[in-house]
Amino acid sequence: MSTNKPGGQQEQVAIVDESNVVVGSAGRGEMRRLNLIHRATYVMLFNSRGELFVQKRTLGKDIYPGFHEVACGGVVQAGEEYDVSARRELAEETGIVGAELWPLFDFYWQDAGNKVWGRAYTCLADAPVTLQPEEVEWGEFMDIGSILEMSGEMPFTPDGLYLLDRYLREI
Repeated sequence: MSTNKPGGQQEQVAIVDESNVVVGSAGRGEMRRLNLIHRATYVMLFNSRGELFVQKRTLGKDIYPGFHEVACGGVVQAGEEYDVSARRELAEETGIVGAELWPLFDFYWQDAGNKVWGRAYTCLADAPVTLQPEEVEWGEFMDIGSILEMSGEMPFTPDGLYLLDRYLREI
């Protein structure tokens, strides 16, 4: 997911209200600067051994730079549906195309710099992962116990930790 489209035009993000109803769109920079409520997708990528893909975000990310993340995903673009965004983000970040996605739940997350309506998915794929170097510094499949242990030692995105906690409580 890049912040600019070809020709330098800024990516347009779907902006929603507190009830997750689309009320317009804004450039990605404006959305971050004004801390507008937007939509995002979160795809928890598992392999057949039950390991979850963990990635480290690059330092160039506009939110949570350098943090670890338990989901592939990103903002939903203006005019885009959650399912389309989830498939696009999974393909961009991992190179995985055509894998089945299973929707889990929608949730609202808010902190000082982020207000987001997220839709969580799971995906099972054993295909090779090809990282997007602009967004992902590192990534590997890990067992859940190791991820939970690692989350106490290294910075993880707070919305991702919420997602993982809720997933573990509801499965």
